[in-house]
Amino acid sequence: MGRSALWGLLIGWALMVVLLTTSLVLSDDDGSSAGELMGTFIGASIMAGPLGGLPGTLVGVIVGAARRRPQPALVPPAPPPVRLPPNDRWSAMVARCELSVRRVSAAVATVPPSPARDWLERIAAQFGGELGDVRRIADLGRALGADQRHPVAHRMSAAVRDFTAFEDEVGRVALQMFNQPSLERARVHLEVLEQQLPHLGNE
Repeated sequence: MGRSALWGLLIGWALMVVLLTTSLVLSDDDGSSAGELMGTFIGASIMAGPLGGLPGTLVGVIVGAARRRPQPALVPPAPPPVRLPPNDRWSAMVARCELSVRRVSAAVATVPPSPARDWLERIAAQFGGELGDVRRIADLGRALGADQRHPVAHRMSAAVRDFTAFEDEVGRVALQMFNQPSLERARVHLEVLEQQLPHLGNE
């Protein structure tokens, strides 16, 4: 703020010196000698102090205060709107397959820890990996605007049936392993279950 006041003082004083000197010289019709011009300049310089310096200082103080005023915090831009998945029949079928994957994981968690359960967990993980293909099939059907007679719709309906059927099979095997979790007793069931895994990417 002090620097702004000083600059205001100097600028106001200089402008007033020029203005007063010019006015006095122009008002003198007889012409002035060099000494008189110097006297006029000195007088104008003295008068410019209160007439120009003080207002200039005041303006400088105001400008300095305005510059030192804290800038208002910028409002962060609003986050982009969250795009919700479309609520259509494709989303409903994907949701049904996702439900099967969650139910399979929950069923596996009820089996007592054992090598058989480890095998069943690997099967459940492979099952969950098929969701990526389910979502891509749904995206394709949505992009094509496919109706229920379109091959993509048939493929999606088959995926829902396969996921639901596999969910039931895992529940049946988990129930058999609940009291007899040994690997030898469960091996045949696990091998059959592994063969029943939906493989949408290979169809």
